[in-house]
Amino acid sequence: MGVGVLSSSYYPRFSPSLWCGRLRYLKPSCIRCCTTLSVPTSSDTQSQTPSPSVKKRVVSGVQPTGSIHLGNYFGAIKNWVALQNTYDTLFFIVDLHAITLPYDVQQLSKATKSTAAIYLACGVDPSKASVFVQSHVRAHVELMWLLSSTTPIGWLNKMIQFKEKSRKAGDEEVGVALLTYPVLMASDILLYQSDLVPVGEDQKQHLELTRDLAERVNNLYGGRKWKKLGGRGGTIFKVPEPLIPPAGARIMSLTDGLSKMSKSAPSDQSRINILDSKELIANKIKRCKTDSFPSMEFDNSERPECNNLLSIYQLISGKTKEEVVQECQNMNWGTFKSLLTDALIDHLHPIQVRYEEIMSDSGYLDEVLADGAKTATEIADATLHNVYQAMGFCRRK
Repeated sequence: MGVGVLSSSYYPRFSPSLWCGRLRYLKPSCIRCCTTLSVPTSSDTQSQTPSPSVKKRVVSGVQPTGSIHLGNYFGAIKNWVALQNTYDTLFFIVDLHAITLPYDVQQLSKATKSTAAIYLACGVDPSKASVFVQSHVRAHVELMWLLSSTTPIGWLNKMIQFKEKSRKAGDEEVGVALLTYPVLMASDILLYQSDLVPVGEDQKQHLELTRDLAERVNNLYGGRKWKKLGGRGGTIFKVPEPLIPPAGARIMSLTDGLSKMSKSAPSDQSRINILDSKELIANKIKRCKTDSFPSMEFDNSERPECNNLLSIYQLISGKTKEEVVQECQNMNWGTFKSLLTDALIDHLHPIQVRYEEIMSDSGYLDEVLADGAKTATEIADATLHNVYQAMGFCRRK
């Protein structure tokens, strides 16, 4: 969920069938099933489309840190709008993940509500999806602690993001939460008996950790062991599957076509934020990195910035790759930048207008988040009860 799921949005899973006592991180073969967001063929419809009576559940989320940008929008939130029509969806603001690194205490609450408002402004419909704040459902933290007791420290030491961030910040500046937050991500997913989790390339490792954790807990505490304690037996957690975003949804930095557009990049010039003014958008596109090649083209490895800007235009305009090539291939950079700027402003303006409307009605937003948390809590508490029971706790009567 970060999740980045989320990549929330952000969020992860475990290898379902064989427990071999070792991790299989970063190997594509370890993911048993990769469901895509593209329309299935007739032969795939039965296996990929949820039953009309029982919808598969999808969970995801985004951290309320930094500004929501085009990468978050196309990589997560815009996909959620499509998913909510087909699946049972829970989309949350992962504020507990936002404190793994130093943060602005005064801004956390405001940023959390702003992120929720952006969800709604982008088209997430609270009548179809549960929208809530992670910390408003206390079961997230409770389940994290229970899962921590069965998570080998060696698994967490292999997490690439922890290694990278701790190396940059130094051991004295890194809290334990940065090491253990993948367990919280697992809790975010397993708590809701999720069937599918949207994941990007940078979250596959966390997804595998979640899947392995689910399988480990099922093996240690599920089945007959759980039944002897008065439970129903069987598996405690569903082992979720990855939901792979459509190809081409990866948005790169405006200052480096080989780096992903990121909230954490030092320069705001590197990204287009959803709430950027039209003047700021125009300035960022005018100053973004280009090259000296004539004309415009996709998929030239020597022209990553050109490929990225064309991809952004394709996504923002809703046109096919072929249509973009036909329209733009003979343009110079000045003409294309003007076209891209106008397309970005036209697409983002209605979102910005709706965002302001939502933020001006705090009662409405609070109600949406409260209703979402209530729905989420009902699901989460049922899972948490089963875990406590299967792990042998004496429950309060």
